[in-house]
Amino acid sequence: MTAAKPAAAPETPALTASRRNALKLGLLGLGGLAGAPALALGSKGFTHGVASGEPGPAQVLLWTRYLSDQETTLKWELAEDAEFTRIAAAGDCIASPANDCCAKAWAKGLKPGQWYYYRFISPTGEKSVAGRTKTLPVGKVPRFKMAVFSCSNYGFGWFNAYGHAAEAGDFDLALHLGDYFYEYKRGTYPSEKQGLTERLLPVNESVTLAQYRERLATYRADPDLQRLHQLYPTVTVWDDHEVANDTWRDGAENHDPSEGDWAVRKAAAEKAYREWLPVSDDDYAAYEVGNLATLFRLETRHLAREKPFELDAVFDAAAPGQADAALAAFRDGAWRDASRGLLGAGQEGWLARGLKASAKAHKPWQVLVQQIIVGQLAMPTNLAEGMAADSPDWLKKRIQISTAASRNGLPMNMDAWDGYPAGRDRLLKASLNAGANLLVLTGDTHNAWAFDLDHKGARVGVEMAGHSVTSPGAESSVRWRKPDALAADIIAHNSQLKWCDTAQRGYMAVELTPKSATSEWRFLATVRQKGTALAGTKRMTVLAGQRRFTPS
Repeated sequence: MTAAKPAAAPETPALTASRRNALKLGLLGLGGLAGAPALALGSKGFTHGVASGEPGPAQVLLWTRYLSDQETTLKWELAEDAEFTRIAAAGDCIASPANDCCAKAWAKGLKPGQWYYYRFISPTGEKSVAGRTKTLPVGKVPRFKMAVFSCSNYGFGWFNAYGHAAEAGDFDLALHLGDYFYEYKRGTYPSEKQGLTERLLPVNESVTLAQYRERLATYRADPDLQRLHQLYPTVTVWDDHEVANDTWRDGAENHDPSEGDWAVRKAAAEKAYREWLPVSDDDYAAYEVGNLATLFRLETRHLAREKPFELDAVFDAAAPGQADAALAAFRDGAWRDASRGLLGAGQEGWLARGLKASAKAHKPWQVLVQQIIVGQLAMPTNLAEGMAADSPDWLKKRIQISTAASRNGLPMNMDAWDGYPAGRDRLLKASLNAGANLLVLTGDTHNAWAFDLDHKGARVGVEMAGHSVTSPGAESSVRWRKPDALAADIIAHNSQLKWCDTAQRGYMAVELTPKSATSEWRFLATVRQKGTALAGTKRMTVLAGQRRFTPS
């Protein structure tokens, strides 16, 4: 499911300058992860660097971990300069074994749109590495740039996307749209054959609080992830793998009753997640970027998501020769159930009011920071052509069901917004009623997509869906079809889809201005070895008020 591999992009003066800036940061005392980056992970003291998140115009949330057998009071300082001679805010916070020795503190009373530097100090005088963070701007904002990530599976490869974004040095904010980590036991996903021996995961699946903490500690030990958190404030949302694959309100595909009570497992995962990341306790939130944009961080997993439908179940329950009829009946019945949704009435109302307020304030962009694809996406009906006769039975069945669903007007993925069409209709209608210019940022699929979104023929906005940091895309399963040919077939079969790439890993660089929003999909040359070289890029732009991508 991929477009042709873009030609290698030459180094630009801006990128060269940004790398000089990154080097300068190292010289200013932020170089703890420079060069061949690594932090010593000792048995005591500061073990996992620093991080910041939840930025506002006057505040930001700071994070560190200080490992000790007992509760420890840490001092924190936030300064206007890297030498910490102009302290803007300071205070104390607690690193306690009760929270896995993670400590968080709100720095408040700050100036809007300004870079700050911060650090933590132990009772013995030991200092953490210094971090850099930025508050959100107010008033006129000529430009705001975000690095957008998702689907970071430690075992499949190196986090080169994080490393590249850190080297670029020119982002105002980092967004992580979910699957920050994966819960599977070692040897499952990736398999022993697929995984890198240098990237060993914990032996057991994450089910208990201790196991989720172990998983996060493993991921957060990665130097490129530490460097990213060190340099940029982040807004982070969870998707399913932060608990278990295909999570919904009351369960998950990858949760078995033998693993214990679902509510206990979910609570443990949420606790560990909030301990280890600079995130607030709010399930959803809005972030105002001056008069330029409102970012709406959505929650589509834990609060209200109905159990996803399974096309396999519809297909398997059909009488012999009646699969098409069963799928058509499902399409016209259960699939369209008006009560089904992802957000819940409370969050839907909050979002509708927020969209209306942002548009009324004449902000050019209303941005959804969320997990799963909104655009309509069905499988090409010719996908099985050329498939090897000895392909695995599970893959044959998946293709058979997906193409049958497509013949009958059904999407390929019931775990996305496609599986909740009534809820999606409410979302798009709310955006139209608000007069919003919707920009949807999405992760989850491991692949890159660009959609023009519409509701009953009315333009609503665009969706920029990002590829994964390391998790494999369609190239790992649809091996019989060349990526460019497969991409052409998918685009031809889906009227909202304007471009896709499903064979490369990386991240999106999304830039907002009062007149346009542009995504640059950045494709890393490899994730199987360390390195930040790019194989190429793809840029797409939407002009303010147009609600569709500018034709290329």
